[in-house]
Amino acid sequence: MLIYRFDPQRRRSSRCKLGINMPAAVIMEENYDKVLEQCEAQELEANPELTSIWAVGQRIWQRDFPGVYTTIAAFQWTENILPVMEALRESTRQRAYSLVAQAYTSLAADDFAAFVGYSVEEAVKGVVSQGWQADPATRMVMPKKPDPPPVSLVPNEQQLARLTDYVAFLEN
Repeated sequence: MLIYRFDPQRRRSSRCKLGINMPAAVIMEENYDKVLEQCEAQELEANPELTSIWAVGQRIWQRDFPGVYTTIAAFQWTENILPVMEALRESTRQRAYSLVAQAYTSLAADDFAAFVGYSVEEAVKGVVSQGWQADPATRMVMPKKPDPPPVSLVPNEQQLARLTDYVAFLEN
């Protein structure tokens, strides 16, 4: 039996083939979530690539950067999904570089390599290309602090006009 129901959040109809013998009108709102979970579980089991994409999404949600890289590398992606996964890996890596630059003054090369998904040698090369420092004796990475974003100064006349508008709004 196929069950169809319009899901306003997804803006499409959900369907699922279940071994239940009841009309779709009998399924109450509380039971719909359970039925939908069963449908999604069946769809995930039927497509291993979808399962792997879900696993990557879980690692991103958990902010498990090393897990993102290993999960992406563990699956043989189809040619349609491969560019997306490579772009995702690279954007995750750039985000990791940015977070390390903001949060650390020094970090062990092994930890940094796991955080950016490289081997230690590749991570040290990446550090040097970013203009950071790497100490081979202590195996430490010293990130270069990012420049703070420029503070835009509001001209005095513009600031006065804003304040005037705000006071006029409060009076009315």
